[in-house]
Amino acid sequence: MTLASNLRENKAVYAVAGAGDFAVQKLREMPEQMTRYRETATKYQGEVRETVDRYRVQVLGTVDRYRGEVSRYQERVDAKDLPGAAVAYATHVGTLAFELFEELAERGKKVVHREAVEVAEITDTKPAPKPRAAAQKRNGTRTRSTTKKNGA
Repeated sequence: MTLASNLRENKAVYAVAGAGDFAVQKLREMPEQMTRYRETATKYQGEVRETVDRYRVQVLGTVDRYRGEVSRYQERVDAKDLPGAAVAYATHVGTLAFELFEELAERGKKVVHREAVEVAEITDTKPAPKPRAAAQKRNGTRTRSTTKKNGA
Protein backbone atom coordinates (compact mmCIF):
# COMPACT_ATOMS: atom_id res chain seq x y z
CA MET A 1 0.00 0.00 0.00
CA THR A 2 1.22 3.45 -0.78
CA LEU A 3 1.35 6.35 1.62
CA ALA A 4 -1.44 8.07 -0.28
CA SER A 5 -3.77 5.08 -0.02
CA ASN A 6 -2.97 4.69 3.70
CA LEU A 7 -3.83 8.34 4.27
CA ARG A 8 -7.03 8.05 2.25
CA GLU A 9 -8.18 5.18 4.48
CA ASN A 10 -7.46 7.03 7.75
CA LYS A 11 -10.53 8.55 9.41
CA ALA A 12 -8.42 11.12 11.26
CA VAL A 13 -7.16 12.49 7.94
CA TYR A 14 -10.76 12.80 6.76
CA ALA A 15 -11.71 14.61 9.98
CA VAL A 16 -8.86 17.09 9.53
CA ALA A 17 -9.84 17.67 5.91
CA GLY A 18 -13.47 18.14 6.97
CA ALA A 19 -12.49 20.60 9.70
CA GLY A 20 -10.41 22.54 7.20
CA ASP A 21 -13.25 22.63 4.69
CA PHE A 22 -15.67 23.80 7.39
CA ALA A 23 -13.24 26.54 8.48
CA VAL A 24 -12.82 27.75 4.90
CA GLN A 25 -16.59 27.85 4.44
CA LYS A 26 -17.04 29.94 7.59
CA LEU A 27 -14.17 32.29 6.68
CA ARG A 28 -15.77 32.92 3.29
CA GLU A 29 -19.00 33.90 5.03
CA MET A 30 -17.25 36.37 7.36
CA PRO A 31 -17.18 39.53 5.18
CA GLU A 32 -20.93 39.35 4.55
CA GLN A 33 -21.68 38.70 8.22
CA MET A 34 -19.43 41.53 9.40
CA THR A 35 -21.17 43.97 7.06
CA ARG A 36 -24.57 42.82 8.28
CA TYR A 37 -23.54 43.09 11.96
CA ARG A 38 -22.06 46.54 11.43
CA GLU A 39 -25.29 47.77 9.83
CA THR A 40 -27.40 46.27 12.62
CA ALA A 41 -25.19 47.77 15.35
CA THR A 42 -25.39 51.21 13.82
CA LYS A 43 -29.15 50.94 13.42
CA TYR A 44 -29.89 49.90 17.02
CA GLN A 45 -27.11 51.67 18.93
CA GLY A 46 -29.40 54.32 20.44
CA GLU A 47 -32.05 51.79 21.44
CA VAL A 48 -29.47 49.59 23.15
CA ARG A 49 -28.21 52.44 25.33
CA GLU A 50 -31.74 53.31 26.43
CA THR A 51 -32.53 49.67 27.20
CA VAL A 52 -29.35 49.19 29.24
CA ASP A 53 -30.11 52.24 31.35
CA ARG A 54 -33.72 51.15 31.87
CA TYR A 55 -32.95 47.58 32.97
CA ARG A 56 -29.78 48.21 35.00
CA VAL A 57 -31.76 48.78 38.22
CA GLN A 58 -33.99 45.74 37.61
CA VAL A 59 -31.00 43.47 37.03
CA LEU A 60 -29.32 44.52 40.27
CA GLY A 61 -32.54 43.78 42.21
CA THR A 62 -32.86 40.36 40.57
CA VAL A 63 -29.25 39.48 41.39
CA ASP A 64 -29.79 40.27 45.06
CA ARG A 65 -32.96 38.17 45.16
CA TYR A 66 -31.32 35.11 43.57
CA ARG A 67 -28.22 35.25 45.76
CA GLY A 68 -30.35 34.20 48.72
CA GLU A 69 -31.95 31.35 46.77
CA VAL A 70 -28.60 30.04 45.53
CA SER A 71 -27.20 29.87 49.04
CA ARG A 72 -30.28 27.86 50.13
CA TYR A 73 -29.75 25.37 47.29
CA GLN A 74 -26.05 25.04 48.08
CA GLU A 75 -26.95 23.71 51.50
CA ARG A 76 -29.15 20.99 49.95
CA VAL A 77 -26.55 19.69 47.48
CA ASP A 78 -24.93 16.47 48.66
CA ALA A 79 -21.26 16.01 47.80
CA LYS A 80 -21.89 12.30 47.11
CA ASP A 81 -23.96 13.24 44.03
CA LEU A 82 -21.19 15.21 42.36
CA PRO A 83 -19.07 12.31 40.98
CA GLY A 84 -22.12 10.72 39.33
CA ALA A 85 -23.12 14.03 37.80
CA ALA A 86 -19.55 14.56 36.57
CA VAL A 87 -19.48 11.12 34.94
CA ALA A 88 -22.82 11.72 33.24
CA TYR A 89 -21.64 15.09 31.97
CA ALA A 90 -18.33 13.68 30.70
CA THR A 91 -20.13 10.83 28.93
CA HIS A 92 -22.49 13.28 27.25
CA VAL A 93 -19.61 15.50 26.14
CA GLY A 94 -17.74 12.45 24.84
CA THR A 95 -20.76 11.40 22.81
CA LEU A 96 -21.08 14.88 21.32
CA ALA A 97 -17.36 14.93 20.49
CA PHE A 98 -17.62 11.53 18.77
CA GLU A 99 -20.60 12.70 16.70
CA LEU A 100 -18.72 15.85 15.67
CA PHE A 101 -15.67 13.78 14.71
CA GLU A 102 -17.85 11.49 12.57
CA GLU A 103 -19.50 14.46 10.84
CA LEU A 104 -16.13 16.06 10.10
CA ALA A 105 -14.78 12.73 8.80
CA GLU A 106 -17.75 12.37 6.42
CA ARG A 107 -17.29 15.92 5.19
CA GLY A 108 -13.55 15.32 4.79
CA LYS A 109 -14.11 12.10 2.88
CA LYS A 110 -16.21 14.01 0.34
CA VAL A 111 -13.55 16.72 0.06
CA VAL A 112 -10.68 14.25 -0.38
CA HIS A 113 -12.50 12.24 -3.03
CA ARG A 114 -13.65 15.38 -4.85
CA GLU A 115 -10.08 16.67 -4.95
CA ALA A 116 -8.74 13.28 -6.05
CA VAL A 117 -11.18 13.26 -8.97
CA GLU A 118 -10.16 16.80 -9.94
CA VAL A 119 -6.46 15.89 -9.84
CA ALA A 120 -7.12 12.80 -11.93
CA GLU A 121 -9.01 14.88 -14.49
CA ILE A 122 -6.24 17.47 -14.64
CA THR A 123 -3.41 15.00 -15.06
CA ASP A 124 -5.43 12.52 -17.16
CA THR A 125 -2.36 10.35 -17.56
CA LYS A 126 -2.03 6.67 -17.01
CA PRO A 127 1.12 5.17 -15.54
CA ALA A 128 3.63 4.12 -18.16
CA PRO A 129 3.76 0.38 -18.75
CA LYS A 130 6.77 -1.29 -17.19
CA PRO A 131 9.31 -2.97 -19.43
CA ARG A 132 8.72 -6.68 -19.74
CA ALA A 133 12.20 -7.71 -18.62
CA ALA A 134 11.94 -5.66 -15.43
CA ALA A 135 8.55 -7.14 -14.66
CA GLN A 136 9.81 -10.68 -15.20
CA LYS A 137 12.88 -10.07 -13.04
CA ARG A 138 10.71 -8.74 -10.22
CA ASN A 139 8.41 -11.76 -10.42
CA GLY A 140 11.34 -14.16 -10.58
CA THR A 141 10.19 -15.71 -13.85
CA ARG A 142 13.06 -15.22 -16.26
CA THR A 143 13.01 -17.12 -19.49
CA ARG A 144 15.94 -19.50 -19.73
CA SER A 145 17.23 -21.57 -22.50
CA THR A 146 16.20 -25.20 -22.17
CA THR A 147 18.75 -26.65 -24.53
CA LYS A 148 21.69 -28.49 -23.03
CA LYS A 149 25.21 -27.89 -24.14
CA ASN A 150 26.96 -30.86 -25.69
CA GLY A 151 30.50 -31.80 -25.05
CA ALA A 152 31.17 -32.55 -21.50
